[in-house]
Amino acid sequence: QVQLVASGGGLVQAGGSLRLSCAASGRTFSNYAMGWFRQATGKEREFVAAISRSGFVTYYAESVKGRFTISRDNGKNTVYLRMSSLAPEDTAVYYCAATTRRGINLKADSEYDYWGQGTQVTVSS
Repeated sequence: QVQLVASGGGLVQAGGSLRLSCAASGRTFSNYAMGWFRQATGKEREFVAAISRSGFVTYYAESVKGRFTISRDNGKNTVYLRMSSLAPEDTAVYYCAATTRRGINLKADSEYDYWGQGTQVTVSS
């Protein structure tokens, strides 16, 4: 089992940047593919980005492609989400998630077994 703690959220003006972090503890971090999801008030949770165990393969939602970058440091047991050119529609609680499953669709939240507590990102216009 792995425990995930997300941090780095906050209030930022439109056009600004934030970097979210998700620290993992417990099992070997490199055994887990990682994802970021978000949920805005009154909306369903949606996929944002995912990264393979090695970090060599990444996936992004169309809405964030070119603005967000997911990365990981397996030596620090941490996955990051660098967000730039933020817009009010990016306002949401952001969750990191982990999975040991292979050959899956990393964009599907149902494939993830472990979730962090979420960190609020608010983008003002």
